[in-house]
Order: sequence, then C-alpha cells, then structure tokens
Amino acid sequence: MARSAVQNEQMRDERRQAILSSAVRLFATRGLAATKVADIASAVGMAQGLLYHYFRSKEEIFVEIVRQAFDRMNTAARELERLPLTPRQKIERAATTLLRTLEEHEDFAWISVLISTASISDAVPAEATAIIRRERDVPYRVVARLARAGQRDGAFEGGRPDDLALVFWTTVKGLALHRLALGAAYKSPDPRILTRMFFPETRA
Repeated sequence: MARSAVQNEQMRDERRQAILSSAVRLFATRGLAATKVADIASAVGMAQGLLYHYFRSKEEIFVEIVRQAFDRMNTAARELERLPLTPRQKIERAATTLLRTLEEHEDFAWISVLISTASISDAVPAEATAIIRRERDVPYRVVARLARAGQRDGAFEGGRPDDLALVFWTTVKGLALHRLALGAAYKSPDPRILTRMFFPETRA
C-alpha cells in the first residue's frame, strides 16, 4: 500500500532529525570545518546523495541544529515562566528537569556543548552566529526574573538575580561537558545542590 502524504512527511521529518542528531556529535567533537557531508551521511547510515535531499550543505545542517536548540530551550523557559507556580517551584522544576534530561538524553549534552563552542567561534555560519546572539540570553533572563520575583516575596535569599542566573546556567553547561566525558557512568547531582544558591536553607 502506498504511503499517504502525511506518512511521507513524517518519514521525511524523522530522517531530518536523524541527520541532525548524528551531525551534532560530529560538529561538537570535530568542528564544522573538519566535518564532511560524507561523514554525516556515514554516521546516519545514508548515502551522501540522499542526504542532499534533506539539506543542501553541512552549513545548513549546522544552522538548523542551532535554530532548533534555541527554539526548544527558549520555548521551555517561557512556558515555565507562565506556569501557575511560585518562583521557588519554578526554579526547582527547572533544575530537576534539566539535570534529569542531562542524565537520560545524551543528545541534550551534545547540543549544549556545541552551542557553547559555537558561541565563541568565528568559524561558524553567520546565520548561526546571528541566532545565538539573538536568542542566547532568553533562558538567563527568565531565571533572573524568577530570582527577582522570589526575592520580592521573601522566598529567596539575596544576591544579584543576573548573577544567580549566570551561575545556574553555567553549572548546567559544565555538567553537560562532564556528562559527555563520563558517558553512561554519569549521574546527575541532586538538584537541590543547584537550587540552594536561591534558597540556602534547602538541605540535600
């Protein structure tokens, strides 16, 4: 039986995501310049010519990885901020979800490391650089606003909200690198260790 248009589109989306998932690991470990389209095709188990049906170049693949990463992260951050929870509950949920995701989904760590290195590289596509500069501060601003709100209602300790957000996110990025170094042996720390800087009375 012939596949329907919906099934064809679903299969196309699945293949595109498989390409992106394989490419992010190559880009993160080898860099964009040293990664060839043939390498990506081989990693995903696809003929190089077929890969060009989904992406025109490795640069387009790189940009799409960056675009999707920020779409997902920033959408999640904004949705968290809109939840009918207290600032403390939101920070606790963010820490728990991020650390669990790091432990259970290696791709999340690869993407985090790739974005971090791309942020300081002058050898990535200009479109990717523009996305990073436009979108990278959104999660930081969300956490800073939550910290500020928690301080106003007395639930949080003092400290500059921007500094708290910076330490929060750089800790997550550092753990992502550690996750990749340890592989399957990695275990995320108790999220309360990360949230203690917002409300130090919490005990791990």
